[in-house]
Amino acid sequence: MDNLVSQNWTQPLHAPESIPRTSDIVIIGGGIVGVSTAYFLARAGVNVTLCEKGHIACEQSGRNWGWVRKMLRDTREIPMMIESARIWENLANEIGEDVGFVQGGCLVLAQDQKYLNELEAWLPIAEEYGLDTCVVNRKNLNDHIAGAADKWVGGLYTKSDACAEPHKAAPAISRAAAHKGANILTSCAVRGIETAAGKVSAVVTEHGTIKTSTVLCAGGAWTSMFCRSLGISLPQLKVKGTVARLAPSEKLFDGDVYDDRLGIRRRQDGGYTIADGFLLDHPVTPATIRFGIRFLPALMMEFGKLRISIGKEFWDELCAPVRWSLDEISPFEQNRILSPAPSNRALRKTRAAIDNLLPQLASVKIVESWAGMVEVTPDVVPIICETAKIPGFFVATGFSGHGFGIGPGAGKAAAEMVSRSKSTFDLSDFNLRRFFDGTKIRPQQSV
Repeated sequence: MDNLVSQNWTQPLHAPESIPRTSDIVIIGGGIVGVSTAYFLARAGVNVTLCEKGHIACEQSGRNWGWVRKMLRDTREIPMMIESARIWENLANEIGEDVGFVQGGCLVLAQDQKYLNELEAWLPIAEEYGLDTCVVNRKNLNDHIAGAADKWVGGLYTKSDACAEPHKAAPAISRAAAHKGANILTSCAVRGIETAAGKVSAVVTEHGTIKTSTVLCAGGAWTSMFCRSLGISLPQLKVKGTVARLAPSEKLFDGDVYDDRLGIRRRQDGGYTIADGFLLDHPVTPATIRFGIRFLPALMMEFGKLRISIGKEFWDELCAPVRWSLDEISPFEQNRILSPAPSNRALRKTRAAIDNLLPQLASVKIVESWAGMVEVTPDVVPIICETAKIPGFFVATGFSGHGFGIGPGAGKAAAEMVSRSKSTFDLSDFNLRRFFDGTKIRPQQSV
């Protein structure tokens, strides 16, 4: 099936027959975080409505690598990720649908002793959080992948890490949320919000107004634009990642394997999801200039990875309105699905890496490829908070390429936050104000 993954975003759109007049909480965005938040709210008996301008998981939540990884996370994310991993383990049984979850481990490989030493330096963090991470030396590499000892000196391995199928997971969670009572509206763009006495009073969608006191924007790469229309500055840039799928073939391992030339995951269908382990494309836009100084630490960390270009994206954003009338078509209806073309250069590099590093797969064809836009914050960890400017307006965004695995845990955290119930997590490190109050920006891990 050539469109096994892309069918998530290429199927016809169907507008809702009706929308609710009121809702306790409205969520903007149908990615993994949005649908997980809706699920936990509905499970708690909250009247919640989710509005997605396109399809559920039609952007990065359905296009990512599918890793569910605790290892080598930013320490600020680890508690939430541990809880997310626990949710993933029980998710299929809880919602009654397969999400492709496999606890097959995660292995990060080192080509030289210097990088292996850098990986080994993460072990005290793993021990602090009780993770089952260990160093695999060269003589034991072949226990994980046949022939690996000829190409790598060792690696860092976490047996309990896992993977799932992005094209299945968020749609399944959204159906579970609907079964619990959530209103899931697709092809329903939110144009903006209304306020009364300075607080949220309603959302205005293309199909009408929903009265509410609480809104969560989990709009992924669109969040900064939406917030800017409300007078809220949210530093966020986009990088493009290209991904491909190999046909079903010989089983070399379960789970996830990373080398700086290749990221690869064994798929449920018997093939592999593959991507260049190094290359990220950043199309420069006016936001790059506007937020550039805040991104300098992250840009320095990613300097060798990034391929900078200036083209159509710059002019599209430059010409896009900052604000718009809520009774007219919005930018979110004009571009319902952000679907960039895959990079041919990245695909060539990925193919070469497969042929060189895993010759067992050299004759296996790439049967599908796609690309997605990853939204990135200056410190490469998410923003999960209520905004100071508009009480009742919350954001959960900027997961910086780490959102799929942490999505259910972030959804639980966001549900507790917007319902103002007792919190499982300390969200102070994820507040938007950290980018404006003089806090030093310290990215720990890369995109």
